[in-house]
Amino acid sequence: MNLLTDLREGLAISWSAIRANKLRSVLTTLGIVIGIVTVTLMGTAIEGLNGSFLNSVSSVGADMLYVDRMSWFINTVQDWMKAMKNPKITLDEADTVERQMQTEEKAGNPALTAMDEASALEREMKLAAAIAPVAQDDAPIKYKKRGTSDAPVVGTTEKFQITGGLTLAEGRFLSAGECAGGRPVCVIGSDLATNLFPEASPLGATLSANQHDFRVVGVLAKQGGFAESGGADNELIVPITQFTRAFWAKPDYEIQVKARSVSELADAREELRVLLRRFRHLAAEDPDNFAINQQDQILEFFHKVAGTIEAIGMFITGLSLFVGGIGIMNIMFVSVAERTREIGVRKAIGAKRRSILLQFLIEAACICLIGGLIAVAMAWPVTLLLQKYMPAAMSPGIVCLALLVAALTGALSGFFPAWRAARMDPVEALRNE
Repeated sequence: MNLLTDLREGLAISWSAIRANKLRSVLTTLGIVIGIVTVTLMGTAIEGLNGSFLNSVSSVGADMLYVDRMSWFINTVQDWMKAMKNPKITLDEADTVERQMQTEEKAGNPALTAMDEASALEREMKLAAAIAPVAQDDAPIKYKKRGTSDAPVVGTTEKFQITGGLTLAEGRFLSAGECAGGRPVCVIGSDLATNLFPEASPLGATLSANQHDFRVVGVLAKQGGFAESGGADNELIVPITQFTRAFWAKPDYEIQVKARSVSELADAREELRVLLRRFRHLAAEDPDNFAINQQDQILEFFHKVAGTIEAIGMFITGLSLFVGGIGIMNIMFVSVAERTREIGVRKAIGAKRRSILLQFLIEAACICLIGGLIAVAMAWPVTLLLQKYMPAAMSPGIVCLALLVAALTGALSGFFPAWRAARMDPVEALRNE
């Protein structure tokens, strides 16, 4: 009960002191306001970016494998130069991998070519649910007087709807017959559909891409994306054979492989690796001349980058709070000096050191907490403005963290002045004029 009484009295005295010195209290909070605004905006920006990135990565799929010429993330120039020597991923390799998911035949015919021999082996891709070759390029796309000069174009098969995790808002996806026959049809992203067809449905319309005509058979549902190009929302998806005719004759393919489950991803990766090494006739001692990428690499790289950004942000924030804290400490020393006689009177009538210590700690914490509330009120409209240009989210957790940091900064900054006040000799304090 004594502690509660001390806290209640400390709050009352602290609030009276703050009200009695309004101008000084306001000026004191300025440094804290700047620091807490920095903390809040940094937290909202990082949380928003994390959320947006994780949403984009979740569309990649944790059960996906991507066969590419090189790794998504290369650390050194030497590794990059070495990876550039790797042969391109070919459509034959993609076809081979897909056939291994389907065939149950036995090998053994010496007259078969290397490609046919690979396809005749006993099925090796037992853990794959879907496989799709993917080639990408950029091209101008037009419909009547509207168009875009540089939109991503994807050449693939009907399985891309599964490996890409795509859903449709209108129409349908590419069919197996259209992909096999190389029909001039396409599926477009939601943003591309809005830009080219602002007032009508694009289904059945014929647009021009790289001076080739394609009939729209489907529109993708809005997905959002972290990529600068807008990801799937701006894409034009065409059959792979049409892609090689109209855009890029010999592209560097990517093979997308969707595992049956996340728990089987590692085994599916090894199956895929063994199959590709056999197709490329690599000896046991030869290193892989291809890369199998997966979502974990993106997450690992992003966490490293995000960690660096957070560390820099925390350093800048720490400097702001340190400067603000020094200001609080100086003002509290002044406050202690001004109220020396008051401290002497309180101690003379029986106030304990703990009561004096709590009084000044509470006063410092209250000043900082008021600054924190002002900072959060200032950061809220700034966050709304930031949302127009970048992902940002001010959650209740960030607000609570900002206020907690403010209160702790006040308590730490006010500790030494409060300790000095608590240790004053009451006789010497009462002699103070």
